Amino acid sequence: MSRRVQVHSYMNVSRYHHKKRKQTIPAEHIKHRGRVCEVYALKEGLKYIDEDFFDDSKVKEMMRGAKEFNIPTFRENRELVASEDGGLHNPSVLVFNSSWGSNEAPIKVEKFNYPSLSGVQRPTKEDDIAFMTVLELGVLIRTKKITSLELTDIFLQRLKRYNHVLEAVITYTEELAHSQAKEADRLLEQGIYLGPLHGIPYGLKDIISVPNYKTTWGSKMFKDQVLDIEAWVYKRLKNAGAVLVAKLVTGSLAYDDIWFGGRTRNPWNIAEFSTGSSAGPAASTSAGLVPFAIGSETIGSMILPAARCGTTCLRPTFGTVGRTGVMSLSESLDKLGPFCRSAEDCGVIIDAIQGKDPDDLSSRHVHLKDPFSVDITKLTVGYLEDAEMDVVHLLSSKDVNVVPFKLNYTVKSVQEVLKFTMNVDMLAHFDKWQRLGYDDDYEAQDQWPVDLRLARLIPAVDYIQAQRVRGKIIKEVRESFTVDAFIGDVTDWERVCLGNLVGFPVVVIPTGFKNIEDPPEGGTRRRSTITTGIYAPPDHDHIALALAMAYQSATDHHKQRPPIDDLGPNDPSPITGKRKSR
Repeated sequence: MSRRVQVHSYMNVSRYHHKKRKQTIPAEHIKHRGRVCEVYALKEGLKYIDEDFFDDSKVKEMMRGAKEFNIPTFRENRELVASEDGGLHNPSVLVFNSSWGSNEAPIKVEKFNYPSLSGVQRPTKEDDIAFMTVLELGVLIRTKKITSLELTDIFLQRLKRYNHVLEAVITYTEELAHSQAKEADRLLEQGIYLGPLHGIPYGLKDIISVPNYKTTWGSKMFKDQVLDIEAWVYKRLKNAGAVLVAKLVTGSLAYDDIWFGGRTRNPWNIAEFSTGSSAGPAASTSAGLVPFAIGSETIGSMILPAARCGTTCLRPTFGTVGRTGVMSLSESLDKLGPFCRSAEDCGVIIDAIQGKDPDDLSSRHVHLKDPFSVDITKLTVGYLEDAEMDVVHLLSSKDVNVVPFKLNYTVKSVQEVLKFTMNVDMLAHFDKWQRLGYDDDYEAQDQWPVDLRLARLIPAVDYIQAQRVRGKIIKEVRESFTVDAFIGDVTDWERVCLGNLVGFPVVVIPTGFKNIEDPPEGGTRRRSTITTGIYAPPDHDHIALALAMAYQSATDHHKQRPPIDDLGPNDPSPITGKRKSR
């Protein structure tokens, strides 16, 4: 049979079956042609990719999203990278590493040279102790002015005292904390000092697994989940002598600040929420409930709550911190990093947790240089139009060469490319969850349920085209990056998406405060925080940290304390009940 006849026969068979299908359409669908027929057609189509488990209302929602979001992005991406055949240009950023890891040569990682603090004394008030930096607390422990056990109890008490206001804790790890603190004190008595994190309490975002404790992912579907996995980042901190006091709030399945037990609030203004899924780490650090905490970011989950809560944080270069034992949204976007009192503390923490995680294929030895040894007078730093000029002027006064700067790239679909990447990857990790209809029980129905249904309608080809566009974005931004670092707003959504796609490290620093809108009668000490970001090229986190340290050495915005004890005469806490400890 000739090819022509084969095609003709296939078309006839197709028409025959098409007629048969039309005859079997239920009567209720025939009455409402048009929209109803479209819904029916999509439901029929979904059968052929084994995804026919959505009801009519969800299929309609998916159709709207596909027309408004998916299809325009498909077309734009194809125009950008698929107009020439052969794959010679704009390769995908997805990379296969064929190494099994066993032949990798060990790499010696140089530790940072931390500043030597002298004359650090133990404050008489516990509240003053709670707001000391990691380096300051480390001196108190090393000189035996305070024990790790004492320090641990101070922070456990603060966590329990203020959690009913902030809703920032999911699980207290009190028994583990006391055990680790006692061990830190015992080692010190034997003359063994593990470094600046020896005996220092901290918190982990609750997507990070710790054996014998719940790892809830912030979701009521997983609120009783206990994983017998010791996350790599937890292991690193444990080996450094740090003491875990709490698993802190993550938004449900790492999306925003809504979780199964409530919604985390901003310590600087408890009338508003913390925003971002690392809400618990940001709020707890800001309020002096922990000296530092580990959060994660895929798309804004660290920098947005840091900006809202007025705390310093480092979103590091992708791959710097291993993610074994951490719930995954996207293997090519997820990053772990610290929330701290200062940029100096961020340097201490990233030094402890960086390195190659053998079970995380994307992690690597980034070879961060020592941020405490950077000569900032040799740097050229750009500033965007939305940069906080106070930062620009101060760095200029320290002989940093500051110049106007603009990020140049031609791709208009930056936000859509990131959403495609994150949503498809996330759906691959929660396929069963969606197929069994558990998304109907999700805490915020306008979040993951909508995004992940729409991800079902992204073809594999167009997902790969999005990764090729991502490569084009990276190339264009790299070519336009003519400075050592730049300063700009961290809450600009386009820049949030761009930074995560490209892999910029960024340090978020508080730069001031302003009055809240519509303050209550009688006045209030609540404030809105002003922050900015210092961005650097990938693998140059040390430059962003050094510049942030220079700014903070001449200012005290990062040392201010939120008014969680003084809410004003007509300004009661919106949460009246005290949460029981778990």
